[in-house]
Amino acid sequence: MTDRLIIFDTTLRDGEQSPGASMTKDEKIRIARQLERLRVDVIEAGFAASSPGDFDAIRAIAETIKSSTVCSLARVSEKDIRAAGEAIRPAAKGRIHTFIATSPIHMEKKLRMHPDQVVEAAVQGVKMAREYTDDVEFSAEDAIRSDLDFLVRIFGEVIKAGAKTINVPDTVGYSVPGVIGEWFRQLIARTPGSDRVVWSAHCHNDLGMAVANSLSAVLNGARQVECTINGLGERAGNASLEEIVMAVKVRQDVFKCDTQIDTTQIVASSRLVSQITGYPVQPNKAVVGANAFAHESGIHQDGVLKHRETYEIMRAQDVGWSANKISLGKLSGRNAFKQRLTDLGIAFDSEQELNEAFSRFKDLADRKSEIFDEDLQALVSGESLESAQERYRFLSLSQRSETGERPQARVVFSVQGKEIAAQGQGNGPVDATVNAIESQVGSGSELLLFSVNAITTGTQSQGEVTMRLSRAGRIVNGVGADPDIVVASAKAYLNALNKLESRAEKLNPQLV
Repeated sequence: MTDRLIIFDTTLRDGEQSPGASMTKDEKIRIARQLERLRVDVIEAGFAASSPGDFDAIRAIAETIKSSTVCSLARVSEKDIRAAGEAIRPAAKGRIHTFIATSPIHMEKKLRMHPDQVVEAAVQGVKMAREYTDDVEFSAEDAIRSDLDFLVRIFGEVIKAGAKTINVPDTVGYSVPGVIGEWFRQLIARTPGSDRVVWSAHCHNDLGMAVANSLSAVLNGARQVECTINGLGERAGNASLEEIVMAVKVRQDVFKCDTQIDTTQIVASSRLVSQITGYPVQPNKAVVGANAFAHESGIHQDGVLKHRETYEIMRAQDVGWSANKISLGKLSGRNAFKQRLTDLGIAFDSEQELNEAFSRFKDLADRKSEIFDEDLQALVSGESLESAQERYRFLSLSQRSETGERPQARVVFSVQGKEIAAQGQGNGPVDATVNAIESQVGSGSELLLFSVNAITTGTQSQGEVTMRLSRAGRIVNGVGADPDIVVASAKAYLNALNKLESRAEKLNPQLV
């Protein structure tokens, strides 16, 4: 018999705390829908009290998602808990995840509270959260640097107050597998009422051991793991959902539990999160990296050809890898296009959005003979940003680059509907393009990252460009895709400028 391992996805909350990864409400809803297709148990949709925008996004997700539990984070304060409770109110299944720091350094330096005060605040927070839902989770922030006896005390008290899930976060990625496993074993053995709750692990990757630590916790009694798609998260990130799920699935001889995750949706989820946040997946990333199932060594190739399991411990198809070639081209109709997007989990809020996406598809089909699912996902990745309120919109580009000559670019784009033609020179065609745009915009931003990835194989592949800009402490990622890398770069830069100009403020506190 195997136990159920609950997958708690915090891509929309903890993952969003990555620099520049904050999302619009529409983008959050798109990811939440995909997480539901992935059959994630709990979706932590955000931190309701952090901003009106996050509150609205959580509430919209709560209204949209039917099968997964929708969760909001909240400190153990009345303001936070009331906001979280109202945000999840429409959810078919809602959870409040409340927390307070328990390590000596956090209690003394940050909270300026005595341990007795921390316990009292935690109990009151759990009781208040129970006014909105029976599904209350309590986290002891920085638990791994806390006193074990104090954790036993506070966990026992919040269990008596009605908490149903107890989370033991390694907030700063300090632990190692042997230590965190022993902590879980002792906490479960010593905490009064431990058999009435689900024990949860939330590990950060500062020392590169988030997945290993999470799995060690599972081996020692944890039955919920908090993780993110692609390991997205602040600093070095969080435990990767795809690695946790597949480790448990592949090593059933070790982990006497299993998840309800539809693993065939893993790659699609990875690509969607990567495209929306602008955080590319490195080729050698486990499970979802482009090279995860590639074999270069002749010995490996020979073995795989003779029998796949000689060098592959899981099938590529099991996590959603496939050729992804589809029978769509420039003669394909709108209904076939719409159906394929539906199969990929992509939906539009209006016919106008669908028509605009179909128009871009036709343009791409004229320039690219083979269309892949990745192309379609890239085609609509910026859909929610393309609206009448968008300040900057790419129109056209021409550039000249010749050995021994300084490259030049002419970019035509619109600013609040007014067409502008800009020219610039640079060290290369991309630099010239950016300089041309800046000659008219004068954003005063700093380019922190310029990244180019091929979406599919071959020279006809679309290029996906990510540009990360910083201005006055605000960091944003812009993404653009096009078979022409220079055009993709212009789209990405304008996309980033739109995010810089957005009036929707996002608070990004460092939390659990």
